[in-house]
Amino acid sequence: MSQQPSTGLAAVSTALLAMSRHLEVRDVLKTIVASARELLDAQYAALGVPDDHGGFAQFVVDGISDAQWKAIGPLPRQHGILAAMLHDAKPERLADVRKDPRFEGWPAEHPEMSDFLGLPIKDGDEVIGALFLANKSCPKPQGDCGFTEEDEELLSILAQHAAIALTNARLYERSRELTIAEERSRLAHELHDAVSQKLFSLRLTAQAAAALVDRDPARAKGELQQVAALAAEATEELRAAVVELRPAALDEDGLINTLRTQIHVLDRAHSATVTFDTCGMKALPAAQEEALLRVAQEALHNALRHSGAKKVDVVLARRGQGAVLSITDSGKGFEPREIRRAGRHLGLVSMRDRASGVGGRLRVVSAPGKGTTIEMEVPGG
Repeated sequence: MSQQPSTGLAAVSTALLAMSRHLEVRDVLKTIVASARELLDAQYAALGVPDDHGGFAQFVVDGISDAQWKAIGPLPRQHGILAAMLHDAKPERLADVRKDPRFEGWPAEHPEMSDFLGLPIKDGDEVIGALFLANKSCPKPQGDCGFTEEDEELLSILAQHAAIALTNARLYERSRELTIAEERSRLAHELHDAVSQKLFSLRLTAQAAAALVDRDPARAKGELQQVAALAAEATEELRAAVVELRPAALDEDGLINTLRTQIHVLDRAHSATVTFDTCGMKALPAAQEEALLRVAQEALHNALRHSGAKKVDVVLARRGQGAVLSITDSGKGFEPREIRRAGRHLGLVSMRDRASGVGGRLRVVSAPGKGTTIEMEVPGG
């Protein structure tokens, strides 16, 4: 008897640490569900986040394969036991959910479930989710529920912290959306200023060429060559801006493919050679993948716009459970003793913030005339 609380608290502690490592809402939901199923030794676990129309905005399961989940069909509605948990905001512990009068059946491909434990996840008085488990892996005496009062207490602790983790994740995503909006506004101003200047110069040069074409063809030819050069610069500015403004397709393409596509565009848009190599990578938590992508974009921007590099190499490789990203350029570099001034100029502060924000670290190596290497490591999940 004395061993059970210790074991339970240790398991809860492990689950809470796992939840605190993630910032994306989807990652937090998946971690809560997996932690709950493991903590209470259940066959199935699920968590639903209600919408305002009688359904679920998000619904995450654990213990069911992707094929099973697809065969089950559309997301459940808020009815039966689920509705009771969401509307009454109290725990439900049942010996056999199928015998409860509120039970309304399952789709044909839904797995069979008997004993059931469900709790609402609350932020203050607001119910922000429903967490439930089924089929505890233990002997079930006739008529008794597999889940115990102790199980309910453990899940209640987990649900309280899940509410905090989920609320924090939502705040993080809203903050990130604001940051992205601000960044897009900044880029739009930069794009307007840079391209407007190029187009203004291009127009004046073209007018000069037109005035010279009859009386001084040689000078007119020189002006037209300048027009071509200015047009090429304007095109480069536009291409680089498009890469930064276009939403990264991390959800659809993953980090490797997104990086490869963007680096391919940069290689074509700039005179410098830009390469990409990857080795042994596995999927990382979404927040870490986004941070890696943003740091890569910032470092590439610096290398291609400010360093004068002829070559930039990007390498993404697995390291332990996580990954390490390195961006190495052959440019002019800078003196490490002037890192504060360089940090402001090259956005190193924001890159360090992105790395530390996902539990990672950033390392910068540079010397005058020796180029620069920016290395970011993340822990994985």
